[in-house]
Amino acid sequence: MKTNIHAARFATAFAAAGLLLAGLAPVSAQSSELDQLRSALQQMQQHMAEMQDKINQLENAAATNPPPASGSTLVIQRISAGENVVTQTLIITRHNLNDYQEGAPRPEDHPLDPTYQGFFPIPNTAALIKFNAKPRVDLTSDTRNSGNPDRFVTAQIPVKGEAGFGGSEQFNVNARGSALSVDVRAPEMPGDFRFYYNNDFFGSGSGMSYRLKQLYGQFYNVTAGYTFSCFEDPDAWPDTVDFEGPNSVIYARRPLVRYLVPLGGGFQMNFGVEAPGSEVDANSTTNSFSSQNRTPDGTMNLRWENKTAGHIQLGGVVRDIGAHGPEVGSQHVFGWGGNLAASINIFKKDSFQTQLTYGEGIFRYLNDDFVNNDAAFDSSGKLKPIRVFGAMGAFTHHWCDAFRSTVTYGYVDLDNKLTQGPEAYHITRYASANLVWQLRKRLSVGLEGLYGKKEVQSGASGDVWRIQMGMVYSLFD
Repeated sequence: MKTNIHAARFATAFAAAGLLLAGLAPVSAQSSELDQLRSALQQMQQHMAEMQDKINQLENAAATNPPPASGSTLVIQRISAGENVVTQTLIITRHNLNDYQEGAPRPEDHPLDPTYQGFFPIPNTAALIKFNAKPRVDLTSDTRNSGNPDRFVTAQIPVKGEAGFGGSEQFNVNARGSALSVDVRAPEMPGDFRFYYNNDFFGSGSGMSYRLKQLYGQFYNVTAGYTFSCFEDPDAWPDTVDFEGPNSVIYARRPLVRYLVPLGGGFQMNFGVEAPGSEVDANSTTNSFSSQNRTPDGTMNLRWENKTAGHIQLGGVVRDIGAHGPEVGSQHVFGWGGNLAASINIFKKDSFQTQLTYGEGIFRYLNDDFVNNDAAFDSSGKLKPIRVFGAMGAFTHHWCDAFRSTVTYGYVDLDNKLTQGPEAYHITRYASANLVWQLRKRLSVGLEGLYGKKEVQSGASGDVWRIQMGMVYSLFD
């Protein structure tokens, strides 16, 4: 009996021990899993710390050695720091309602403004770009029919005996002188690249008709596109409220290729190969013909520039002028001409502009070129170049920083052929005087009185007076 009791007790103890071990097993398993999780977390924390150290190292390296900035951004940064990025041109920028200086090619693309005001960088390139808009409105009152209500063109003034001569006072408002421009430059790029575009709205037709004025590229002092002839001096234009300007100045935009040679000491030479255009007076013959061009116009100029005295330019042009027809055959004559232009600074702010032009067969280059007067047929049917002389003088005086005045005179004389007829353009005169108020930095208001007279070969003449007020706003200049 005792043996059974002991056996029962032993079985009970054994069972209790088994139950205890069974209960302890999950606890032991849970403890092992917890240890594993703790170990994994420690490894993750160590890995994240290593990653953070790597990030800190990369950030320090980037701060110490930043990636190189693009050329355009670098230029803006240097300008902001007050550095001189490029050499400024020796030409002094003059206040002028009709600004032709901005679009002129310069030696090594030296800008008028070395701070590149209004330019902003094109990302990831070496180029800077500037958009500019110049809204303009002109109000004019003529004593009689001027021949052109929008521009003061002496070549179009009706003379006594012609249709349109006389009439009563005429008033007009136009905004055709408004202009848009795009200027792209790359001062950090070898070759000093530049692209320039400009237009106004004096195209053929009435209203706001688009007209291209300039579209060219300049690279290593080679300019190609549509821009100023080498025979023209855009820095010698007077400050007139009248958009057209004097009759006798050289005004010539051409498809061309021109090359600029800096000579040092303020001297430079320019050579151009330009689109030809024979303008033969059809009134000088009863035979039918068409103009004929065999060679491009060749132009050149020698310039001297000084930042205090001003500048002088001597230009030249040679041309082949031709006509072809069944009766006249194929005839060609030689055209040539010279132009002396200057803008001289007087008393710091005042300046004097002048141009003298002489030659044969070069009327196409004058601002009054609204009729064909390069050449004409004589009484024997031979093609002859027409001699031309032109003179212009202007003086600008600054009364104070806000007010300035300019007086201008222009004269053109053609040595006509008798075969051109009694109504052929012979002599024109242009005169103007104004007062310009620089109302704001970029807003100008001008009041001007103009007088023009035209005389034809018969001796008949016509003249007109005009009062003009012009307002011009420039976004950046």
